[in-house]
Amino acid sequence: MAARRKLIAGNWKMNCLRAEGLALVGELSRRLESAKDPVFDMLVCPPATLVAPVADALKGGKLAVGGQDCHAKEKGAHTGDVSAPMLKDLGCTAVIVGHSERRQDHGETDAVVKAKATAVHVAHMTAIICVGETEAERDAGKAEDVVAGQLRGSIPQGSSAANTVIAYEPVWAIGTGRTPTNDDIAAMHAMIRRTLDGLVAHPESVRILYGGSVKPSNAVEIMALADVDGALVGGASLKADDFWAIAESCR
Repeated sequence: MAARRKLIAGNWKMNCLRAEGLALVGELSRRLESAKDPVFDMLVCPPATLVAPVADALKGGKLAVGGQDCHAKEKGAHTGDVSAPMLKDLGCTAVIVGHSERRQDHGETDAVVKAKATAVHVAHMTAIICVGETEAERDAGKAEDVVAGQLRGSIPQGSSAANTVIAYEPVWAIGTGRTPTNDDIAAMHAMIRRTLDGLVAHPESVRILYGGSVKPSNAVEIMALADVDGALVGGASLKADDFWAIAESCR
């Protein structure tokens, strides 16, 4: 089996106006284009307001652009929502679905996440499907059961390494500065790999990202763990130096 290529994805969340966002991707693109044989792929997911200008600025380059969410329907009376084909039309190649902030703040169920991932696949893009447990679920010893259940409920039929990436983000670690131990991360990623068997084609080829307070100071150790195939980065993706340092931790 060919080695899985690392993916470093930046989730900007609700941050950046046009000038700031364009300056950030300009610097990242410059570094990526000048890097000699990088061992990682890089993706940025700006807010919906910046997808078009960022995609236009990066057209033809190595730095890819994705969306942070999409509606499950192709079009219709859904005020304020954005469809997968609309994101594809702007130049996106991937869409994050099921982020814990969507699951918690907007009440998205596994079924909703699955429908959105299906829409991303239909639009010929990669769905980055997020899973992760809360602190209470981990403390109760239910972390692996919760994450396995989310995987079974959120991954559409027909998923494969070509159209699906899994992102494990322990909810209690996102934006808190806290991270699980390396042993905890490795154990969860191993469990996810086992659970993918029967849910996706060629599960050994599907990339599993870690997310949750990833920063330059812990990235080298995390990226070296078995079954960790990259990172979904939040706050650190807003600083070119930090995001690039995380990418360079890939070996």
